Amino acid sequence: MKEGGQRHAEILRELATLCKPGVSTLVVEEESLRMIKENGGKPAFLGYKPMGADRPFPASICISINDEIVHGIPNETARILREGDIVGLDLGITREGLITDAAITVPVGTVDDESQRLIDVTRDALMAGIEAAKPGNTIGDIGAAINAVIGPTGFKLAEDLVGHGVGYKVHEDPYVPNVGIAGTGEKIVPGMVLALEPMVNAGTSKIKIMDDGYTIKTRDGSRSAHFEHTIAITEKGNIILTS
Repeated sequence: MKEGGQRHAEILRELATLCKPGVSTLVVEEESLRMIKENGGKPAFLGYKPMGADRPFPASICISINDEIVHGIPNETARILREGDIVGLDLGITREGLITDAAITVPVGTVDDESQRLIDVTRDALMAGIEAAKPGNTIGDIGAAINAVIGPTGFKLAEDLVGHGVGYKVHEDPYVPNVGIAGTGEKIVPGMVLALEPMVNAGTSKIKIMDDGYTIKTRDGSRSAHFEHTIAITEKGNIILTS
């Protein structure tokens, strides 16, 4: 998983460089497919049908723009990125039967100060959650650490959206809420592999699901940012597999 995660991170970095004004989301999707296959992997999201979904996901990557929190579909209605947008890239890759999951949010050209702060705070919250994810702690410690970063900023964690276990499947137990009470929940033990992913809204925490069955947006139209790493819990702490 570490080898796959490193290749995963390289692909995500390359895709981020494509996110410039005038670029179509379809181009990013096509490059995602090409690079995953060239690196000996398979797109974990393409054809994946989560519980409750009416149909499989139709793309290799989720591309979520501005008020889209997660699960934006890049290839059914291609969209053009514009100066000042913020874009979430969420990618799952299967390599030798094991899945890694990671996401970043990138600015398109120059963005306003609030959007940049939203991106920075969300990244900081992810790193705080990772710091708390160590043996002897609990799942509640992760959510408490993430929320401790977000709470004072005035931003809101998207409600009902959580991190999760990952490895043999895209989503596995345990689920990892981004809000928690320290010392509560399942114990964190060596051998766990977790995908931590704070999703942070500039306005309300409320969400809505669009008619395509996948895209989740902020209910008030405010912007949202998303960062995610797959981490392995070890005896000494954790390893960020997608770093």
